[in-house]
Amino acid sequence: MIMLKKPRHRKMPKKVITGFLNSTPLLSSPKALRARADRDGYLFFKGLLPKEPLMEVRRQILEIVERNGWIRKGTKLIDGIGDLDAIAASDRLDPSLKYIGVGKQAYIDIQKLELFHSLAHHPRLIALYRALFQGAVLPHPRNIARVLLPAPSFNPTPPHQDYIYIQGAHSFWTCWFPLGDCPMSLGGLSILRGSHREEVLKVKTAKGAGGFESMLCDMDHTWVQGDYECGDIITFPSHVVHKALPNRKPGRIRLSCDFRYQPARDQVHISSLRPHMGGVQWRELYRGWKNKRLKYYWKSKARQVMAWDSSLLKGSEPIC
Repeated sequence: MIMLKKPRHRKMPKKVITGFLNSTPLLSSPKALRARADRDGYLFFKGLLPKEPLMEVRRQILEIVERNGWIRKGTKLIDGIGDLDAIAASDRLDPSLKYIGVGKQAYIDIQKLELFHSLAHHPRLIALYRALFQGAVLPHPRNIARVLLPAPSFNPTPPHQDYIYIQGAHSFWTCWFPLGDCPMSLGGLSILRGSHREEVLKVKTAKGAGGFESMLCDMDHTWVQGDYECGDIITFPSHVVHKALPNRKPGRIRLSCDFRYQPARDQVHISSLRPHMGGVQWRELYRGWKNKRLKYYWKSKARQVMAWDSSLLKGSEPIC
């Protein structure tokens, strides 16, 4: 008699804890900092960055949003309250809102902001990654502003690993922080703790930024989520699975930054040295900037590699 094996149940990670472990006390002990990163796959720092420049970048971005008619009249600009009717009308005409949160020209205007790019070079961030990498740091110039209008077509970013979109060296880290306070109800970032030990995962097509979702079958990791205050940052290596929580505050615009850093000794893909989303050259973005040290700084530092594995961005059939 032939005994048939029972099909194995393939589970998705469902465990969730609220509250990030604050690693600020470890900043004076790089060895302990690296040990915690190796254990958890993420580091959260309370109030690492000063609030003043973050709120000024917030104001500058919201001024661009307002010029496009997406701020509700009669509200304070700094509150970031969207005009839902105007945003819905733009959403029907411009598919960019579905992928980058605002229209393409508005996003180019945001990319021209010198202060936005200068945040990636803050001494506290450079010191952090120098301690993690035990050597010189290369901040990627392709800095990303997440300006998430409450558009009808927009979906939260699905679970994914950053490596498939960045490639180059596996050693890069992502730094995420909000521009302003970001409680969970506004849609902050959630981390799958321990997923940094996974290989590059297969993906399936999905709605939301990036267009792909990592397949998380048979993983026994735990999602960690929590509130962020202005000045808090969370950072993690390239294989960590993370996602955005849904925005449950009607009309509120969520603003945040995605910056990436890697050891200067490692290779970087050429795409990480170009402006995010394309459509513009650095010479146009740099026009009018006062700090010359922010311009083309990577040309003497980056070890470029041209290889790109397109198979990582081919969606597979769901297997869970």
